[in-house]
Amino acid sequence: MKYCYACGTQLTEKYLEREGMVQYCPKCEQFRFPIFNTAVSMEVLNPAKTHVLLIQQYGKKRNVLVAGYVNRGEQAEHAVVREVREEVGLSVHNVTFNESRFFEPSNTLMLNFSCVAESEDLGGMTDEVDRAAWYTLEESAQAILQNSLAQQFLLAFLRKREHSA
Repeated sequence: MKYCYACGTQLTEKYLEREGMVQYCPKCEQFRFPIFNTAVSMEVLNPAKTHVLLIQQYGKKRNVLVAGYVNRGEQAEHAVVREVREEVGLSVHNVTFNESRFFEPSNTLMLNFSCVAESEDLGGMTDEVDRAAWYTLEESAQAILQNSLAQQFLLAFLRKREHSA
């Protein structure tokens, strides 16, 4: 953030006890901490936990994980359940946090979860998703968009699963 979100003045840095150097608005006389979006991405597993759901959106022919933004005041775990239902019409349970990473292009803290769908029926898929398909765990690693954050999350999830088996 280079400018104050309240008044538009260019920010400087000022020392704040127990915090160090923090962005500061000299006009508002207020410290300005970083502002960023928060979103969730999910490895949605089928009920048998043998397949992962990958989707394509926005006219792009690339497989990614189901994902969406966390609403203000919403718990991330609730966003997982809501986003899966909104995008592909599935109910999920066993929502488990995996890891987080900051995604610079959209100024978003991505929280990755895994969850288990109650069915494999994609009949409730909405127009937010162009295509969705179930891939075996092995196939999903090859089918996911290469060199993407979705791939990093999926591969970390698969490694963790492999080591816990």
